[in-house]
Amino acid sequence: MRHRRLGVLAVVATTGIALAGCGSSGAPAGDETGERTITVVYQKTSAFHQLDDLFRKVKPEFEAANPGVTVDLQPIESEDEYFTKLALMNGSADTAPDVIYEDTFQIRSDAAAGYLLPIDDHVAEWEDWDQFYDAAKEAGLGDDGLTYGVSMGTDTRAIYYNRDIFAAAGLPTDWQPTGWDEILDAARAIQESDPDVIPLNIYGSKAAGEQTSMQGVEMLVYGTDSTLYDTDSQKWITESTGLTDAFGFYEDLYAEDLATPLDLALDTTIGSRVSTELLPQGKVAMAVDGSWLPGAWIEGDNAWPEWEETIGLAKMPTQDGDEPGFTSMSGGWTLAVGSQTDYPQTSFDFIAMALNQENSLKYDTENSQIAVRADVAESDDYLSYNPTFAFFSDLVQYTHFRPATPDYSQISSALQQAVESVITGDATAEEATAAYDSSLTKIVGSSQVQQGD
Repeated sequence: MRHRRLGVLAVVATTGIALAGCGSSGAPAGDETGERTITVVYQKTSAFHQLDDLFRKVKPEFEAANPGVTVDLQPIESEDEYFTKLALMNGSADTAPDVIYEDTFQIRSDAAAGYLLPIDDHVAEWEDWDQFYDAAKEAGLGDDGLTYGVSMGTDTRAIYYNRDIFAAAGLPTDWQPTGWDEILDAARAIQESDPDVIPLNIYGSKAAGEQTSMQGVEMLVYGTDSTLYDTDSQKWITESTGLTDAFGFYEDLYAEDLATPLDLALDTTIGSRVSTELLPQGKVAMAVDGSWLPGAWIEGDNAWPEWEETIGLAKMPTQDGDEPGFTSMSGGWTLAVGSQTDYPQTSFDFIAMALNQENSLKYDTENSQIAVRADVAESDDYLSYNPTFAFFSDLVQYTHFRPATPDYSQISSALQQAVESVITGDATAEEATAAYDSSLTKIVGSSQVQQGD
């Protein structure tokens, strides 16, 4: 029951301030008999292949169960360009997908833009819908109260560290820092012990995209007394001491050569290289990253049999160890039906098969997701599959979620620009904060910002 409670909590905060969606609770279906093709668009990288594996399993099963239907899988094999390419596809009826892999923070803006189809009529007739926690259902809602996506799971973030490298540097192999200074001290000890090892990877470039925002800047900011967005006033924060301190952490790392070298940090493949190369090959000692990484190490092309003995996990501490002591960030993805589909029922039926109990168990285990279906979250097969599930599920009590506003994507880009200016030496922490504040105000307007602490 503990995992069930955490599964609910994990997705409660994925909902937020939403824009009014458009459309009704359903759409007129075309001729959904005979020969027809539905396109499924989703993200795939060398480090993230589990969804592709799932869809390639579901495709023949669905086609066999639905004579005349062809499922056209269209993976976008670029992590940083996924949202851009998806937006371009949605811009034309000729290329708009029927089924979309949709980040929860994008649902509100994409629904408002008319890209997503409300699916309330479909889920009302789906017997599996009762297995989804109420909070998971809310993750796919628009401000109009209509459902635009079916949740696949959620995640948390922490610090991965190499026990062997720590032991060689004289550091404890059951390491748990209580503040940022202890992370820096560990990085210095590792640098002194083995100069060829990267002490810490924390994403800090535009090339790393949302990894920089969520696994990087926001992991730090939400460990201070500051925030990016005041949910009470519904305004964005400027002149944030916490943000300046977060940028200062990066400044210290790069001033002392304790972080990933710029040629790697600025590479668009940095995310996949951390999980498939830098960590498994012992090239990095610590990495701030997400709960999904072990999914690729357990089996598949990037299997790493020694990972359980080699890798330790530490909670991300707050800046100075202040209550609650630790912090994390959470997100989540859904499957949605594109609003321009000619086959809404067929498209939804594909989602229903992809996220049934059997397939949700496959995806949640192999992709290290915190499950959002009760019959998955409470199953022995799920709980025994990955020894990290208990650790990452426990972080939900400390976690935070990105502001779910339609302008978040632009603001996230401004954060990435600001922190990159710090790691490249183009700006101090204070200058980066000022540049971010200026960009933020231009994006949301002066009436939508307020001065922080």
